Amino acid sequence: MLNISLDENELKKLYLEEVRKRVDEIEEQKLLIDVNELCNMLSLSRPTVEKLFIYNPNFPSLRVGKKWLFPRKEVEEYIKRWSIDVRRKGGVVECD
Repeated sequence: MLNISLDENELKKLYLEEVRKRVDEIEEQKLLIDVNELCNMLSLSRPTVEKLFIYNPNFPSLRVGKKWLFPRKEVEEYIKRWSIDVRRKGGVVECD
């Protein structure tokens, strides 16, 4: 006879980890993100994101009615190039 015992806390932890992985995968499949998702992605406040990126004509964005949307992959590429440029210039960004 086979006897299996499960620790409820460990099972819950494994379940939550798997759910987080799935949610992350779904999020990465989104083609467009909104301002809040952009702020979360960059770990920056909305005013900072607006000053640094949204109103920059070179930043990949589009406006649908009153809503700003951003192509995820283009944003990721832009941020990689931008961060390299910032580091070359001393690594400090002024948001004033």
